[in-house]
Amino acid sequence: MDIFYDFDGTLFNTYPVMVAAFVDAAQQAGVTVNPQLVYEQMRQHSLGFAIKTTAKANGLDANQFKRVFREIETPRLIEAQPFSDVKELLAQITAQGGHNFLLTHRNQAAIDLLQKYGLRDYFTDFVTGDQDFPRKPNPASLNYLITKHHVNQKAAYMIGDRNLDIDAAHHAAIKGILFDPDQLIDVTSAPEFTTTNFAAIRDYLAK
Repeated sequence: MDIFYDFDGTLFNTYPVMVAAFVDAAQQAGVTVNPQLVYEQMRQHSLGFAIKTTAKANGLDANQFKRVFREIETPRLIEAQPFSDVKELLAQITAQGGHNFLLTHRNQAAIDLLQKYGLRDYFTDFVTGDQDFPRKPNPASLNYLITKHHVNQKAAYMIGDRNLDIDAAHHAAIKGILFDPDQLIDVTSAPEFTTTNFAAIRDYLAK
């Protein structure tokens, strides 16, 4: 069994860092935003959606806002922590002879976090922002890893926290698991399994 993972909001709870950086970037632009609303926009849609929505509502340049956000967020990202039972699931998959793969738009910062928490060696391969694949739900990055590692698609899953992760999985002819810890997602992607925690994913994949 081979498992593909999203990074933000799936393996690592990066949203507290992202929301705090967003609030600070908005303050620098002279704008006050609702942190809970920003979080919901990120979770239900994307960071890009939250930026565009805030920029449009307040007459800001979205590209400039994004640059300031990244400048604030990047040094803080190291504060993010993995979700509970992530390490146990990664170990379970490798113990069963399977492989773990990471798909993220982030660059070395994601790998550094995996290393910090002793997770790096559980992964067989990665796709990061350095490789310039189209963003999900386009399945190009998944298809690249599937082909490179001769993955059996009938026994493979993608785990992510948004509909676009599941849509990408299905576009690549693999199954999808939606990790929705606070049940914010209006599920439109027909995942094979939906849960609020990784312990349940471990049980589901152990069957």
